[in-house]
Amino acid sequence: MKIWYQSYVDYEHGASYWDELRKHLDAIVDPGTQIDIKGITPHDSYAHAIVEFRCAREVICNAVKAEREGYDAFIIGHFQDAGLYEARSVVDIPVLGMGEASMLHACQLGQRTGIVTINRRYIPWFHHQIGKYGLKERVTGVHAMDFEPGQILAAFGSDERLETVRALFEAQAKPLVAEGVDVLIPGGGIPMLLFSQLQAHRVDGAPVINGIPIVVKLAEMAVKLRRLTGLGVSRTSDYVKPPLEIIEEFMAHPKGL
Repeated sequence: MKIWYQSYVDYEHGASYWDELRKHLDAIVDPGTQIDIKGITPHDSYAHAIVEFRCAREVICNAVKAEREGYDAFIIGHFQDAGLYEARSVVDIPVLGMGEASMLHACQLGQRTGIVTINRRYIPWFHHQIGKYGLKERVTGVHAMDFEPGQILAAFGSDERLETVRALFEAQAKPLVAEGVDVLIPGGGIPMLLFSQLQAHRVDGAPVINGIPIVVKLAEMAVKLRRLTGLGVSRTSDYVKPPLEIIEEFMAHPKGL
């Protein structure tokens, strides 16, 4: 099978991250799975919902491109899942979001989950996600460190900077665990990959999830189930598929307008 892995960073702005991500993906995919990383040129100096909105439009277009180029599944490798529902509505191949996949898997590891994101400006976005996924009783807390997206990229390749990020993460995670959270999620693909270097990572007994292998394995499973049974998303509500001419109009419209 062939999977499109959509990063919200491009190689020019995140070469060390992409190199580590490539190695990580190669180590976790099943034999016979080809996974291609595709990027978006980010505004990586500022975390904000409007940046997510701009990236979401590119993601939706890229999901259509992926299907047309013969990919079997599309992964949004970005915890905020911007464009996830809309992408599912325009293609028939499975579309998986890292945030949704991580939160749903966390429900199998403990009763209450907490998220530690890289910047407090993401906190409202995460609460919207939690509500949309129907998980308000299961994902009960969101705390934040104090990084911009581009800053945390600098931690790759440095044990000292990894330790700094780990300590900042744990400083926000410990109060969540003290309040009853029993599973922890780093709120982003970049910190997830950074912490993948920490085997069996826990904070005061609470496991820290790496959502990258989770979303990849769910994508592989979704492709296999589709081949076996024809299983796909519902077309009755959120994922009603628009007519082809509407999709073409969206694809043809100038970016950013």
